[in-house]
Amino acid sequence: MPRILLIDDDPAFCLMLKAFLQRHQYEVEVAYTAHEGLQKVKNNSFDLILTDFRLPDKDGLELMMQIKILSEDMPVILMTHYADIRTAVKAIKMGAFEYVTKPINPDETLLLVQNALQKRISENQKEPAVTSAEFVHGQSEQAAQIEEFISLVAPTNLSVIIEGESGTGKEYVARTIHQNSKRHDKTFVAIDCGALSKELAGSELFGYVKGAFTGADKDKQGQFEAAEGGTLFLDEIGNLPYEVQVKLLRALQERKVKKIGSTVDLDVDVRVIAATNEDLAQAVSNGLFREDLYHRLNEFKINISPLRERDGDIVLFARHFLQQANEELEKNVAGFDAATEYALLKYSWPGNLRELKNVVKRAVLLTRNTHVAPEALPSEVVNYNPKTASPEQVESTGADTAEGTNLKSINERNERELILKMLEKVKYNKAKAARLLNIDRKTLYNKLKLYNIEA
Repeated sequence: MPRILLIDDDPAFCLMLKAFLQRHQYEVEVAYTAHEGLQKVKNNSFDLILTDFRLPDKDGLELMMQIKILSEDMPVILMTHYADIRTAVKAIKMGAFEYVTKPINPDETLLLVQNALQKRISENQKEPAVTSAEFVHGQSEQAAQIEEFISLVAPTNLSVIIEGESGTGKEYVARTIHQNSKRHDKTFVAIDCGALSKELAGSELFGYVKGAFTGADKDKQGQFEAAEGGTLFLDEIGNLPYEVQVKLLRALQERKVKKIGSTVDLDVDVRVIAATNEDLAQAVSNGLFREDLYHRLNEFKINISPLRERDGDIVLFARHFLQQANEELEKNVAGFDAATEYALLKYSWPGNLRELKNVVKRAVLLTRNTHVAPEALPSEVVNYNPKTASPEQVESTGADTAEGTNLKSINERNERELILKMLEKVKYNKAKAARLLNIDRKTLYNKLKLYNIEA
């Protein structure tokens, strides 16, 4: 009987969900705090963890990182009352199996649980691998240029910075560089720097020795050590805590790392590829990123265009994702009708390839005929109108924005007001404001600049 750990501070909700899962032949244990949940993970064996995002003593993202340290392949499903696409994307990138919004739908939750457990079984039965068959090459000019850059830089040992919006496929480009390099038979290790706090970043990148701090009951291998001889991919490197940037620079320059709590240097031979969705040169100017580290990483740069600027690739990628969805969902949808293809081409795709893949997968699930019709697409895709699009979408289409009915503008005004109120509440202590807003300081600084807030 599969064992599930449910972590939530709402006893009534826990009772309801536990009873529901037990009726479907799952063994369920409950913890009401993150600390209690971690203790259960340390002392017991589980197949899946369901956890609330907002717990009394820790948020779900930090808890998930600590769970992954204890059990790297443990599937984690995050639950929350607060639906936020940015948090959802961040959770998935950090390794969450899925992110669901309360009140949960029992049947959908049961399907998620079944899929998560099946995926873990499948991954344990075979060595996970990422092959080119999982991807498709674009046909646009931008795609051709990226392919050319990859072929030129891959055989070298140059450090590479990959710039592009979230969801454009930066990790795919990094993996392709690795697979075409002289290190292709060694390990490719990917880590999301945006998901790491200052405390976690050092131990995750460089490791620690037993007794280095409370809870360090055994030696931990850092990701530099794990990637020995291969490639280390540092995603969203612009979010790496400033203090850790110093240690990273030393590792790159001297090819040595020191575990936390150790006095011994370890030699490392690792190629580093970094990715970011922001302008690192601007971050350097703003004092948020070390200039010496930027120049050390920027031996070669690849810029990935957003999907909205690659018209020739949208339908191509959509058809590829449709075939993937057919296989995953055991469906046999032949393609898209003309009206659906028009809607896909018209939409601006702010979430890029990641958003397109999710939209297509949902559409395949909802389609009962041979071709996907517009009714299977989300309303924001079908009803997209450049005249009422968000500022980001208008920038890509050159259209005017109708501010009064622009949901994005309304959300931004509300976000600006919330930040101002929080700053006033904490007497403009930005570090404290960032903690209470559940964002890192760098994100807060970026939003202060975006909304022209003097603080």
